[in-house]
Amino acid sequence: MKKFNLHLVSDSTGETVGSVARAAIVQFEGVEPEEFNWTLVRTEAQMERVIETIRANPGVVMYTLVNNNLRDMLKAECAKRSLPCIAVLAATVAELSAYLGLKTHALPGKQHALNEDYFLRVDAINYALAHDDGQAHWETDEADIVLVGPSRTSKSPTCIYLAYKGYKTANIPFVLDCPLPPNLADLKKPLVIGLTISPDRLQQIRKTRLQSLKQEQDTNYVDMEHLQREVVESRKLFNTHKWPVIDVTKRSVEETAATIIQYLRKHQEKMGIVHHG
Repeated sequence: MKKFNLHLVSDSTGETVGSVARAAIVQFEGVEPEEFNWTLVRTEAQMERVIETIRANPGVVMYTLVNNNLRDMLKAECAKRSLPCIAVLAATVAELSAYLGLKTHALPGKQHALNEDYFLRVDAINYALAHDDGQAHWETDEADIVLVGPSRTSKSPTCIYLAYKGYKTANIPFVLDCPLPPNLADLKKPLVIGLTISPDRLQQIRKTRLQSLKQEQDTNYVDMEHLQREVVESRKLFNTHKWPVIDVTKRSVEETAATIIQYLRKHQEKMGIVHHG
């Protein structure tokens, strides 16, 4: 395992530089960064502290900084020590600026401004939390998306991820021999999506869940015959209602969410609803 120091420097929350860094690092096998996260760096005194740590722990430096003086301080120090100093948004912003014929507003953290989109996301997150696992199911007609599926098919994390994107999302568990909320079949505005998974993968996830809770594993919850029936019966239900079905067996939450958003846009266009984004 090749280890190296990675300094992530931002004048905002550090979310952007962190996401870009991790997306780049996963392209390399056998590497493990020691991360130094620097957020809300907006003064020369703060940058001096960053530089002192870089001197003591030299490595790769990645940054998102809009202040020219702070950028110059950081780049000069890295150049002096022959360290890579990577501006993660520079090329993207420069290309956009050239194409649009516009200059940027050099405002740190501008992407996190408390605008309408911000409050939309907060509202969506609150909605997802209040309508998780079948809670307040009588209010699902207010949702953009309703996810239905057996336990441990990533319904809750997918709801939260979609909420972060601004979509009000509820989820309803499918339980064998238990009726679903009666209003679910009559929903018009929300898109109802069925989530499915392979029985083998479902058993593996549920066993891990029981181990983490230190509970007995001799239950229907992990019995293969019961799992197979759960998966088959849930798919029959989805097909009966003509709900789109997504198999999450080999999908990340992000991939599942991206597919759901594609389905939602088609659904909203059909319904004549203006969609997000």
